[in-house]
Amino acid sequence: MTRFIRAAAAAVLACSLALPAALATAGPSVAAPVTAVAPGVAPVAPDTARPALPAPTGPYAIGRTVLPLVDRSRTDPWVPTAAGRELMVTLHYPAARAGDGRPAPYATGEEARLLTEALGIGSAVPGDALAGMRTHGRTDARPAPGRHPLVLLSPGFGGSRWTLSHLAEDLASRGYVVASVDHAYESYGISVPGGRTLTCVACTALDEGGVHASVVTSTRAADMRFVLDRLTGPRPAWRHARVIDARRVGMAGHSIGGASAATAMAADARIDAGVNMDGAFWEDLPADGLRGRPFMMLGTHDGMHLPGGQDTSWDRMWPMLDGWKRWVTVAGAEHFTFSDYPVIQSRFGLPGPALPADRAVAVTRTYVAAFFDRHLRGLARPALDGPTQENPEVHFQHR
Repeated sequence: MTRFIRAAAAAVLACSLALPAALATAGPSVAAPVTAVAPGVAPVAPDTARPALPAPTGPYAIGRTVLPLVDRSRTDPWVPTAAGRELMVTLHYPAARAGDGRPAPYATGEEARLLTEALGIGSAVPGDALAGMRTHGRTDARPAPGRHPLVLLSPGFGGSRWTLSHLAEDLASRGYVVASVDHAYESYGISVPGGRTLTCVACTALDEGGVHASVVTSTRAADMRFVLDRLTGPRPAWRHARVIDARRVGMAGHSIGGASAATAMAADARIDAGVNMDGAFWEDLPADGLRGRPFMMLGTHDGMHLPGGQDTSWDRMWPMLDGWKRWVTVAGAEHFTFSDYPVIQSRFGLPGPALPADRAVAVTRTYVAAFFDRHLRGLARPALDGPTQENPEVHFQHR
């Protein structure tokens, strides 16, 4: 079995899909370790300290808009009585000029409260304070001219789309349109139109109901197909959809969102490149693999995601990837490193892993952007060729 323990039932649900199915045979759910709140850590008073996301690194100002979407052609697998499959999509995109539009919120108070309570950090990170995290996007700002590649983002199980905000903002500042997707009933809390909140019905289905995690990855693949249809089809849901270059589409995700990137690529030829950030694969690829399209696995440099590690799905998947590929590991990282969680830890005084938050952010941004720059824009990115002095934490496997 593994060295990992159940920190709390809610935390297990948040992280359990970081591990392959083979590791679940000795008990209910096992999980990557969740950093506990240090004794004596006091909540940050929202009226005296307002944390901010790290500044983006690209040349563009950032616009942001939210699209509620409902696919009425499908039955929701978690709540069959729902009126279709409901999705919330946040678009970050290059803006024409700085200062256009209103400051964009990080999350709703209810979304943030439900997440921090589920992770057991509510005493140190009040929901309202987290929801008030300052972002760099401006609501409904006018897009920069031109056509821009599209990147789809899918969060980890239990998390929400806004937990990938620092990456989404950075990609948008570099000239990408980024669609971060919340998948109904797979998050601790998703605020939807009408003052409703969708909670994690899927958590119970997987943890107690015996539903296999491949239901999540296959459902998310269908979600992304629908999002692509609504963003690049003949009657797009976004009024500025003309700025999206539908010939250049990538997908990345954290944890099971990363595994879903491979499943979505196998199901939809429109997705040209994919990144799995520290997620176990719950479905094998078909016999024709990804039909030559590029894929990168970006994970922890430890007993989990090194070759021969406890997550055997990475070893199993590697030969099935039939195009350009990389297996990249990051020393000092933990499962949440590739999300906004290191930022939350540092901003609210929580203890963190060996890899400092600023390095976690820099490494994630550098390698994800380099991957999409290379494969959606045709730009040379030496960071993908092997170890560099600038990023000593990063290691390349199977080169």
